[in-house]
Amino acid sequence: MTVRTLPDLPVTAILPALLQALENKGKAVLVAPPGAGKTTLAPLALLDAPWLGAGRILLLEPRRLAARAAARRMAELLGEEVGGTVGYAMRMERRVSAATRVLVVTEGVLARTILDDPELPGISAILFDEFHERSLDGDFGLALALDVQGALRPDLRLLVMSATLDGARVAKLLGDAPVIESQGRSFPVDVRYDERPAGMPVEDAMAKAIREALVAEPGSVLAFLPGQREIERTAERLEGRTGGDVDIAPLYGMLDGMAQDAAIKPARPGRRKVVLATSIAETSITIDGVRVVIDSGLSRLPKYEPATGLTRLETVRVSRASADQRAGRAGRTQPGVAIRLWRAEQTAALPAFTPPEILEADLSSLVLDCVAFGVADPASLAFLDPPPAPALAEAWALLADLDAIDPAGRPTPAGEAMRKLALPVRLAHMVAEAAKDGHPYEAAMLAVLITERGLGGDSVDLERRLMRFRAEKSPRANAARQLAERLARQAPSLPPAGRVSAKPTGGGGSASLSAPDRHSFSERKARSSPPRPGPPGHPPLKGEGKGVGALLISAWPDRVAKARGAHGRFVLANGSGAMLDAADPLAGEAFLVVADLQGKAQNARIAAAAPVSISEIRDALGARIVKQVDSSFDPEKRAVRVRETERLGAIVLSERMLPPPTGAEADRAILDALRAHGLALLPWSREAETLRHRLQWLHRGLGAPWPDVSDEALLTSLDDWLAPFLSGEASFQRIDAGVLHAGLMSLVPHDLQRRIASLAPTHFDAPSGSHLPIRYDGEWPVLAVRVQELFGLDRHPSIAGGTVPLTLELLSPAHRPIQTTRDLPGFWRGSWADVRADMRGRYPKHVWPEDPVSAEATARAKPRVK
Repeated sequence: MTVRTLPDLPVTAILPALLQALENKGKAVLVAPPGAGKTTLAPLALLDAPWLGAGRILLLEPRRLAARAAARRMAELLGEEVGGTVGYAMRMERRVSAATRVLVVTEGVLARTILDDPELPGISAILFDEFHERSLDGDFGLALALDVQGALRPDLRLLVMSATLDGARVAKLLGDAPVIESQGRSFPVDVRYDERPAGMPVEDAMAKAIREALVAEPGSVLAFLPGQREIERTAERLEGRTGGDVDIAPLYGMLDGMAQDAAIKPARPGRRKVVLATSIAETSITIDGVRVVIDSGLSRLPKYEPATGLTRLETVRVSRASADQRAGRAGRTQPGVAIRLWRAEQTAALPAFTPPEILEADLSSLVLDCVAFGVADPASLAFLDPPPAPALAEAWALLADLDAIDPAGRPTPAGEAMRKLALPVRLAHMVAEAAKDGHPYEAAMLAVLITERGLGGDSVDLERRLMRFRAEKSPRANAARQLAERLARQAPSLPPAGRVSAKPTGGGGSASLSAPDRHSFSERKARSSPPRPGPPGHPPLKGEGKGVGALLISAWPDRVAKARGAHGRFVLANGSGAMLDAADPLAGEAFLVVADLQGKAQNARIAAAAPVSISEIRDALGARIVKQVDSSFDPEKRAVRVRETERLGAIVLSERMLPPPTGAEADRAILDALRAHGLALLPWSREAETLRHRLQWLHRGLGAPWPDVSDEALLTSLDDWLAPFLSGEASFQRIDAGVLHAGLMSLVPHDLQRRIASLAPTHFDAPSGSHLPIRYDGEWPVLAVRVQELFGLDRHPSIAGGTVPLTLELLSPAHRPIQTTRDLPGFWRGSWADVRADMRGRYPKHVWPEDPVSAEATARAKPRVK
C-alpha cells in the first residue's frame, strides 16, 4: 500500500496505521491535536487506498469557512485548483467536477445525501472532521452512516477525527473501532491572565487588552468574542487607536465567504492584523501570522426551550476544551502568547466540554428526517448522546401541528415535500404552503433571508430586509437568490390538507409508536428520491405578491403577536411575552408574526418579525381561532354580562358584548355567578335569613332529614333548591325575595315543614305582651329582651317542647346589655339585687321592684302623675 508524497507533519507518522485500520476494520478514530495535519493529510493519504476504487471521499466540516479552507489547502498540496481532485459543496457554493475524488462538505449535506439515496453510490469513505464540536448535523450524520454501513454498505469506510475528544467513547459507538493517536506540533504558548473588572463590558475589556498587546507583543492578534454584536462594538473602540500598520478583520458566521476568507489570510507585508472572531476560529483553520490570542472566555450557544418552543442564544462561559483550543491558535506557526480575560483559578471551574448540540437543540428537522428514513424512534439510532425525550416530544407535536406526519408517525405528502426543501421544518412548511397558492418564490426568498443571517441588513422588520435583499448585488446575495429559485422549483403544488391535531401514538417518538421501526431500503429510496429539476433556463416560479407576515404565519402560527399595554410590548399566541424598542417602526403595529426571539421566554426581545393584518390572520388560521362566549358578573349592576371573544391561543383577536341571556340560559348564568362569587349576591330578606338560620340550627341539633343549609351545601345544591324558582332573568335585582324562602322550604321534607314553627319558633311572646324575635345564628337560640318585660315570669323561657332553653340577653330600658343567662329564676334570686341598685340610679323613671317575680311585666316607663 503506497502513501502519496505529502508534507511531513505530525500526523504523517500514523498514516500507515490509519490506512491499515480502515482496510481491516472499516472504521477508525483519529485523535490529533491542532496543527497535526489531520484535516488535510488524512483524506489525501486515502486516495491511494486499494479499497477506494473509483469512489469519492466525503470530508465533513462543521463550518463553511473550514470546508473552503480545507479544500483549498488540499488542492494547493496537490498543485491543483479547487474543483479538480479536491472540491467542496455547501448550501450556496459548489466547486466540484467529474474529477473530484475528495469532496469537502458541511455536515448537513451528509444527512441529506443519505436520505436521498441510502446506498451512497460513488462514495467509498466518510471522514468526520472536528467531531469534538458535536454539532447536531455531525451526530446525526454519523448515526445515519453507521446505520447504512451496518445494513447496506459494509464496504463503506468511516473515520472520526478530532482534536479534543474521548476517543474510547467514540470507538465504542463505532463497534470498538481502533483508536489512532497522533502527536501534535505546536510552539510554546505563554498563557497569561488579565481579569476583566466586574461591570466592565466585554468589548471595553477586549479593546483595552488588544491595544496593550499590540504595544507589548509582535505579530498579529486573534481575539475571541461571543458574537457579532460584541465584535462590532470592539471594532468601534479600536478604530483609529491601533496605529497605522494594523488592519481590523471581523470573522463570524454571518459574513459572506469572501469576507471570511479575507479574515484568515496572512497580513499584508509590513502590516499586522487583528482578527475579531467568534468560536468559528477555534478549530479547523490556521491564521498565518497570529502569535497573540486574547480570549474573552465567552461563547454564544443556541439553547432550545421545549416548554416554549423557542430557541434562544445564550452567552455562556467557554469550556476548558474550547479555552485550550483557543490558546493553541497562538502557537500554530511560532511561539505565542494567550491572554485570558479571567482569573487563573477560574479555569478549573469551567465545564470540561461544550454541551453537545443534540442536548440543547430543536429536534423537529431530525425527527422528520428520521421518519422519512423509516426510523420511528430517533433514539434507536447510534447517537453518542441520545436525544432528550422532552425535545423529541415537542418535535413530534410540532410536526403533527404542521401536517408533516400522520397520527401513526409516518410522513404525510406535505411532510415529504417539506423534507425535500432542505430547510428547517417551519420554513419548509411555509414554502410548501405558499406553493399551493402560487407564491413559492416569495416564500423561498424569505426562507433564505431568515436562514442566511446578514442578508438584507439587520432590521427587525423582515419586509424591509427582504426589499434590501432583492436589490443587493454581492456574490453572496446572488447565490442566495439562486438558492431561493431552486427551492421554489422544488416546492410541489400540493392540494390543501386538513390539520392533523393528534400526536403520533406513543407521543414524542418512544418505542411504542405504531409505525414499524424500519422500512425496507427500497421503500426508503422510493420515498426519498430527489425532486426532478426543471428544464434548463426555467424561470423562477414567481406568483403575485404576498405579504411577508402572511407568509410567516405558516411557519410560526404560535408566534402571532398582539400589542399589549406599553408601546413595543407584545404577547404571543403561545403565551410568551416579547418586546421591541419603543423607537422601532414595528413597535406601533397591532399584530406581528415573530420569526426570531432573543432572551428569556417571558421577556424576550423580538429580533425578526413582520406586520400582519387581522384579515390575514383569519384567512390563514381560521381553523385555529376559537370563538368563546363567556358570562361574567357585573358587581355594580348586580347582573350577568355576556362577552363573545375570538382567541388564537393566548391572544384575544376580538371581543364584543352580547345581549344578556334569558330563560334557561339566564338561570344557568345566575347559578354560575353564585358558584363563582358566593351566596351574598342573592337578595336575602330578613324572613329568608331567619328561616335559613332556623333550619341550620335544627340540622345541627337533630341532623337529617333536616337539611344542611350552610354556604357550601347550598352552593352544591343550587340546581335543587334555587333553579326551579328562578324566572329566566340574568339579574339578581330581579330575583324576588320570596324565591329564596320558597327554595329553602323545598329542601325540608313535607311532613317536617309543619314542625318548624313548633321546634324553632320565630318569636317569643313575652309576659309584657311583646312579640319578640328569636335569633338562631349562634350555637344556641337567643332572645334579646328588656328585663322589665319578663317581670312575673318564674320559669326560664324555652323552645322545642320545653327541651331547649333560650339564651336570654337581658337589656336595659335603653336596649343595652345587662346580663346573659340561661337560668332566669336563678338571676332573680341572685344578681337581680345588684342590677336593680345600678339601674334605679340610671333609669329612675322605670319600675325596679325588689321582687320581680311578683311584679307586673311592662314595656313602658312609670305612668306620669297627673
